[in-house]
Amino acid sequence: MAAGVLRTVPLAGELTASLISRVAARYGLPTAGVLRLWTCRNSPARHDGGGARADAEVVLNEAGRRVLAELCRVEPEVLARALPAFTMDDPKISNSRDAALAQARWRTAGTVAGPAAFGCRLCTARGTGQALRAVRYLPRWHRVCLRHGR
Repeated sequence: MAAGVLRTVPLAGELTASLISRVAARYGLPTAGVLRLWTCRNSPARHDGGGARADAEVVLNEAGRRVLAELCRVEPEVLARALPAFTMDDPKISNSRDAALAQARWRTAGTVAGPAAFGCRLCTARGTGQALRAVRYLPRWHRVCLRHGR
């Protein structure tokens, strides 16, 4: 895979799935189009109505982590510091016979690194240059942005 052209910086505590969505938006692609870079072994958690849950998180194997780092044009160490789920390991994809392929496995954020919620859209725009929503691992008492009152 060729390295990404546009740099996409992760937010501290952001879900890996949220970063992938922001990368897709940065390239003007649907998230599903970017997710095709990884072999997904299952599908994201869904609401009763059928839509994907906002706290759907993706765990990547080593090859998958390299793909994301290249796509973002960010060092893997930077992603490891910012994304709590980036270094999480799932034996079903990392120890399989296809471990050399970029693979992903969907989980709910609560089972990976704790509760998740939408971050402040204004803070996300300020920190990333993108006016998009980002989903971050946030405890309940940090779910209101003190700076913007949202």
